[in-house]
Amino acid sequence: MAHAYSKLYNIPSTGLRFFTVYGPAGRPDMAYFGFTNKLVKGETIKIFNFGNCMRDFTYVDDIVEGVVRIMQGAPEKKIGEDGLPLPPYAVYNIGNNQPENLLNFVDILQQELIRAKVLPADYDFEAHKELVPMQPGDVPMTYADTSALERDFGFKPNTSLREGLRRFAEWYSLYYGLSLQ
Repeated sequence: MAHAYSKLYNIPSTGLRFFTVYGPAGRPDMAYFGFTNKLVKGETIKIFNFGNCMRDFTYVDDIVEGVVRIMQGAPEKKIGEDGLPLPPYAVYNIGNNQPENLLNFVDILQQELIRAKVLPADYDFEAHKELVPMQPGDVPMTYADTSALERDFGFKPNTSLREGLRRFAEWYSLYYGLSLQ
């Protein structure tokens, strides 16, 4: 769409694609948030494709940093060899460019929820997870090619999954007042 709009009206346009954003105060419909809510209630979480999914989890602060950098430079208007304007558009992926296995993600989430005292130290995580087939329409792997972001803005998201989930677990504990003593 950035290309079409830019071509039709010769207006610089930038499209952004975010990859599996997570972090404090995130969307409650995202897996990490839903998993946490269910684990706190002692419910079972469903892990699709038997845990054989790879996702490019991107910490929210990395998304914000990428957006701020991209806002500093709109695509330039240029004239092509034929004398006609070239569409001034760009599309940037903002993601870690490092797909993580869903089972690893869930394991780290559980560890950080225990560390933040949202879950008790003796939480029986295995009893609360169910490995199920892939959902219709889902894909086994997604990840961001961030080469354009790196080339044009010298930025690549770099918050580790453990650090991001630690920040989420600490926020969750404080926000919901669930820290176990």
